[in-house]
Formats: sequence, structure tokens, C-alpha cells
Amino acid sequence: MNKGVCFKVVLVCVLTSIIFTGCKRPGKKGAGLGTGIDGRVTAVTPVGGYGEEGGPGSFGMGEERNSSGNRVDSEHENVYFAYDSSQVTAGERYKADSIAQVMQDSPGMRLEIEGHSDERGSREYNLTLGESRALAVRQYLIDVGVEVDRIQTKSYGEENPAEFGHDEEAYRLNRRAKFQLFE
Repeated sequence: MNKGVCFKVVLVCVLTSIIFTGCKRPGKKGAGLGTGIDGRVTAVTPVGGYGEEGGPGSFGMGEERNSSGNRVDSEHENVYFAYDSSQVTAGERYKADSIAQVMQDSPGMRLEIEGHSDERGSREYNLTLGESRALAVRQYLIDVGVEVDRIQTKSYGEENPAEFGHDEEAYRLNRRAKFQLFE
């Protein structure tokens, strides 16, 4: 092969690799990042207190759901987030306060916070953002008095949308933290 043809083949391979790196890749549904009830963290990267820059917090990469007990069927409002943000805004904190009250009234209850994102961004980025959102809500709950060992987080990223669609309304409803209670 001459140098010109080799160069073109290599260039096509590199460009193809770059294009597909940013594309959504199918993943195991339900697989993602998380921290266990025991608080074990296998990788640590700083995030803000309630998602704000510079505050305390950590990302967790951990096990699949490890809550002991039965899931409690109860509806609680999701906490919603701005685009590309994990900050729990003042207008959304009452929803976390409601969960905190349930946890304080029921000492045997355990909580899993699911972090979700909209479909924009790579799978890896959305998993990280979902985890950051779940951890921001977790930190808020800890700060208002919920025991750390009763809360775990899990990120689904874009994998389990609340709303299917490719418009701002669907994106807004998918940028959320969802609560699952266990006895």
C-alpha cells in the first residue's frame, strides 16, 4: 500500500473512533454507579455539598441495590434539577424535607435515592451526573438529620426515563432524583 492510501485508512479509523466515542452505547438496564447503605465508596471525586461548587461530597461507585427488606410502595415527589446541574435548589428542598420526615418518623426505614439525567451527553457523563444528583440529595438529607447508614444512592443516568421524548419538557422531567423506601 502506498503512504497516501495508508494515511486515508488511518484517518478514517481515527475519525470513526472519535465519532462513536461520543455516541450513546447500549448498556445493561439498571446498571450504574452507587453507594451502599454501609457508605462504602470505591472511587472518590469531589462534588459540592448540595451540588454546589467547592462543597463537601463524593461520587460513589458501588454495588447493585443491596437494601435489605421489602420495597415500600409510596409516592414521593421527585427532586428536579436544572440542565447540567446537581444543585438542589431552594424550591426543591421541601421534597427532600418530606422524605427526611418519613425517615425520622420510621427508624427502621431505609432509602435509596436514584439519580437520573436526560438523554443529552454520553452514557458515562449521564451516569456521573445522575450519581452527583443522588449524592447531592443524600448530603442534604444527612445535613437535616437522616442517618448516613440508612441511605444509599444509585445512578441510572439516562437509562430509565420518566418521559420519552426529545423536547425540553421531556428533558426537564428526566433530570431528577427519585426516592425508593424499604422496610
